Amino acid sequence: MADKQPGWDWNIPFTRNFPLSDGMSADQASTKRYLSAMRGMFSDEGAFNAVLEEENPLVYEFYELGAPADAGDLAFGTSITYPGKVGKEYFMTKGHFHTILETAEVYWCIRGKGLMLLENPEGDWRIEELVPGRAVYVPKRYAHRSINVGTEPFATFFVFRADAGHDYGTIETKGYRKLVVERNGKPVVIDNPKWREDAR
Repeated sequence: MADKQPGWDWNIPFTRNFPLSDGMSADQASTKRYLSAMRGMFSDEGAFNAVLEEENPLVYEFYELGAPADAGDLAFGTSITYPGKVGKEYFMTKGHFHTILETAEVYWCIRGKGLMLLENPEGDWRIEELVPGRAVYVPKRYAHRSINVGTEPFATFFVFRADAGHDYGTIETKGYRKLVVERNGKPVVIDNPKWREDAR
């Protein structure tokens, strides 16, 4: 048997049970993002406030293993984005760059139907579709956001270098150049009217 790696608490299991469908339990609590924590992320402030007046729905949550955040380790978990809309804009995650910008990530769809919006600091962007069994590679230097365009929870498995960190602040300040909205029952990509190149 190989020697135990220094720095790892071997009383912590290498495995976690993540919820993949309704009724399954997890042995670790999730991080939850309710709509009230998403102010400024949606383009229609009036629609945002109207939804909040009625309720404060859970937009998304994610589960992480809790592995060491050291170079050479991998962080992984599941992300679940729930169905819903604010005005015509689908429920989505805040999205983020990695603090270590030269970090790639992989997402694999477990359940539901969604899109991954990617954008780098130079302005290149793309949209990738995710359905069960399909994986998307997020290149280094790209911010990424999950968008649920279906009618059931959109669940993905993710993995990235554990020391990469998360930069939410850039997205909270600048937003993405593009948005995904519903038109005639289908998702359509449009320019984000709130995006500002000079925002810091």
